[in-house]
Amino acid sequence: MARSEPQSAGAPVVFFKASTGIDDLSWNSGFHLLTSWAFRLQGIPVVYFACDSGMSHCVLGTNRDTVQKAPPCKSCVYQSKTLYAGLKTLESDSLLSDMQEQAPALHSGVRWFNFQRDPELVKAIADLSIDQLSRFTHHEIPLGALCLPGLRWVLRVHHLNDDESTRYLFREYICSAWNVAQKFDALLDQTQPRAVLVFNGQFFPEATARYMALKRGIRVITHEVGFQPATAFFTEGEATASPIPLPDSFEMNAEQNTQLDAYLAKRFQGDFTMAGIKFWADMKGLDESFLKKAAGFKQIVPIFTNVIFDTSQPHANTVFEDMFDWLDMALEVIQENPETLFVIRAHPDESRVRKASRETVAGWVEARNVTDLPNVVFVSPKETLSSYELILKSKFVMVYNSTIGLEAAIMGAAVLCAGRARFTQYPTVFFPQTVDEVRRKMKEFLDVESVDVPLEFKRNARRFLYYQLFRTSLPFGEFLEPSVRTTQTKLKSFALDELINSESVQVVKEGILEGGDFLLKNYTDCHLKNIS
Repeated sequence: MARSEPQSAGAPVVFFKASTGIDDLSWNSGFHLLTSWAFRLQGIPVVYFACDSGMSHCVLGTNRDTVQKAPPCKSCVYQSKTLYAGLKTLESDSLLSDMQEQAPALHSGVRWFNFQRDPELVKAIADLSIDQLSRFTHHEIPLGALCLPGLRWVLRVHHLNDDESTRYLFREYICSAWNVAQKFDALLDQTQPRAVLVFNGQFFPEATARYMALKRGIRVITHEVGFQPATAFFTEGEATASPIPLPDSFEMNAEQNTQLDAYLAKRFQGDFTMAGIKFWADMKGLDESFLKKAAGFKQIVPIFTNVIFDTSQPHANTVFEDMFDWLDMALEVIQENPETLFVIRAHPDESRVRKASRETVAGWVEARNVTDLPNVVFVSPKETLSSYELILKSKFVMVYNSTIGLEAAIMGAAVLCAGRARFTQYPTVFFPQTVDEVRRKMKEFLDVESVDVPLEFKRNARRFLYYQLFRTSLPFGEFLEPSVRTTQTKLKSFALDELINSESVQVVKEGILEGGDFLLKNYTDCHLKNIS
């Protein structure tokens, strides 16, 4: 940074750095860096807890084809040390005195953590199965549960094979999580921070740090990419669950309705990105062959699926064990209703480059011989058929926890949801709470002449989407722009005062230091700056 930090006051904020990138600047790395800079420039002491080969294996550094291969620590640590250049290294045995004795210009610092293997733990987990590892607890810390989402994410599956390569990786994650737990717990002892900031909290390093902090009653803020380009989402809850506060008193005015309608118009044409990815470059309407086939059926019901390993899925699996369990239930009802055309649509993210799923809806369709049924059409993740045209022709819509369910509700469709979604916090869709109730509701909707949708569903769906897009998505486009790979970012040139005074930074500061709601007050002005 180009100028000295001012005199600091109060307990530090801990910024946890382990899973936001390896040798590039991800969007979340950018949000982490800019927020910490802004804090330091305003006299708020910051302690970075950063990985220095601190795990035998980490999530982003795992080679899923050769799991024994060591992670690329050299390039990762080089990037971190470049980002934190000029900061004093705080030693683990004298952290508080180090911070107090530093010159006024150096009130923040970095605590680097390395890896130390625990022989007692290694012995305890050596012969455990995948199921036993999933439930493994050590010194009252649920290490297995903390590691499970990241393991599923990196292997691109939900159902883990109980083979030696999977067990090996699970054991290494558990050993690494225990190392993080011990060293982060010591940091909390030494710094007594006012808050901890972590990336989404699903990968085991951040999940473990979050667990240790919450156990002490320390506030933990998680962050993820927001729902607009170059935006971030911060919350005191779990970012991947999107706990968005929507006041009962909030009603959209004409300007807000126009703003939302403009967004939806682009979305319905396929003109949108998420985390730098544009899924529908050339969305197309329903073709003649589909319409001809559909004409032979009484009604159409689309079934929209999700990516099985996505970090939203641990939150979604409250009624069914997982999405495929739901699809198995749906298939039984499909077979009982030959007069209805069911369109099973795979999520486009299933085939994303460098993130393709290894447990897919296409695989489920093939294993169950679903396409042999004359009343089923399967739409692969690479097909650009318009989901929105499909919804308009449908009797009702079935989703697990996909955002298309929220959009369908806005379109006035009846939506039968089977997994907890960010929008099921409020009455927006039909969301039965048991498997039997989901099955019963599906059969009821198929049998009735038309499905009556409560008026509040559409109203709440619009209100929720507006909040998600224009209040919780904090713009950082003044300071960050897409890199060569749009999933990564790079810093723009800007004055430090612009960073300090940006509304997004002030919202985050208020949220972390004063328990604020992480909501923008004036999104229109921020958005115009964000896209300029």
